[in-house]
Amino acid sequence: MPITQYCFSKLLSITILLSCLLLTATAQANTVTAVRIWPADIYTRITIEAEKPILYKMTTLKDPERVVVDVEDIDLNVVIKALSEKVSESDPYISKIRVANFKPKVVRLVVDLKSEVKPAIFTLPPAGDYKHRLVLDIYPTKDSLMAMLDERDNPDQIADVSATNKTAQVVTLPPSTDAPVTIASDGNSANALKIDENPNVTGNIGNVGEAAQPASQTSATAVPQSDITKEKLENKPLTKGLRQITIAIDPGHGGEDPGAIGATGSREKEITLLIAKKLKAKIDEEPNMRAVLTRDGDYFIPLHMRVLKARKLQADLFISIHADAFTNPAAHGSSVFALSEKGATSASARYLANKENQSDLIGGVSLNVKDPLLARTLLDLSQTATINDSLKLGKVVLGNIGEINKLHKNHVEQAGFAVLKSPDIPSILVETAFISNPEEERKLNDGAYQDKLVMSILTGIKKYFSTNPALARTKVALD
Repeated sequence: MPITQYCFSKLLSITILLSCLLLTATAQANTVTAVRIWPADIYTRITIEAEKPILYKMTTLKDPERVVVDVEDIDLNVVIKALSEKVSESDPYISKIRVANFKPKVVRLVVDLKSEVKPAIFTLPPAGDYKHRLVLDIYPTKDSLMAMLDERDNPDQIADVSATNKTAQVVTLPPSTDAPVTIASDGNSANALKIDENPNVTGNIGNVGEAAQPASQTSATAVPQSDITKEKLENKPLTKGLRQITIAIDPGHGGEDPGAIGATGSREKEITLLIAKKLKAKIDEEPNMRAVLTRDGDYFIPLHMRVLKARKLQADLFISIHADAFTNPAAHGSSVFALSEKGATSASARYLANKENQSDLIGGVSLNVKDPLLARTLLDLSQTATINDSLKLGKVVLGNIGEINKLHKNHVEQAGFAVLKSPDIPSILVETAFISNPEEERKLNDGAYQDKLVMSILTGIKKYFSTNPALARTKVALD
């Protein structure tokens, strides 16, 4: 055989082999590695984690209320099947989830709902310890915090609506034309979750990384209220000449975002929530003061929403609680941070701010959600005055924490923390201790130390107001 023909034959064989390998790799379905459900009164999150980017299609159905998600090019393995078992009876919005093959390489999830909702679906690239994720958020049709604020601000109107509802005639509406979801009784998984007709698709089809917009809703269904709205928002009895002070307490991380992990496995999100709840209880005992939490359970709140909640509640102060971590376990001490307009005051402050600002990537936030509030915050003329007040607050809080624990730095540091970017609320971030330090991790899990820490923060707050009285301040517009 001529050498030219031999070389051509070998090249052809290699090309065919590579083509077969490529086709085999292409044909291999995506693999689900983990599923999680994070129920909370403000919203419930469903997360599906996989080896490769996830293709999906979301549909909403009515009578009864359901969200249907077709996950494409994926195998029905035991991991995704387990999603059905993770639904809690106490979940405010989800009654059950059904999982089955809709057709080859397409797994259908039918989320049966307890009430009308606003679903939002999006994908996330790998971040932290997570691989590719598909996130389905189930929101109430009306934010429970805003519903409570409306009731506080317009009690007469709410009463009138309630009275009208009690005397209104019942009107029978024609049944919806939305196609029903039926469960096949023959056990054939290929037809197990079949939709008889093609309803309108409200999500994205196969666009990885592009978030679907929430389906439009028309009625306001009553939904459970979170602890932040269970607070009695009306004022407590006040000392003459004083108004009520509202303090927003922000437990860092939560849900998909565990925060830092200690040497023995302690998770920052759990430590911060415990300390925040204790601080709230102590503040609520003070005359003319009340505290509200940005989260009251194990779920994730985007950084900009923490700021927005505090502003909607017209908070006088914002205190974000964290537990620091560093690659060197010997690092120790407490710190207090404020926002900086001109860059970080130290390399460690810059490192920490960058790490904390990654919370949205790990916790999971749709990249399609625009944030005009935070985009324009630093341009606001009130920001400089707010930062000065934040530094005053931070100084007295840091001084008091220094009486119960060593300080990492003896002064308030500054960096571009996203969660501190309120233009009109003095805001500080308290790094209670290094959870990566075994001794300080032990302290953070000790109830007695937590109590001392809470009292030191409260004492700092009271000292701040003793020299900076809470006056009626002009708020920057929210829109």
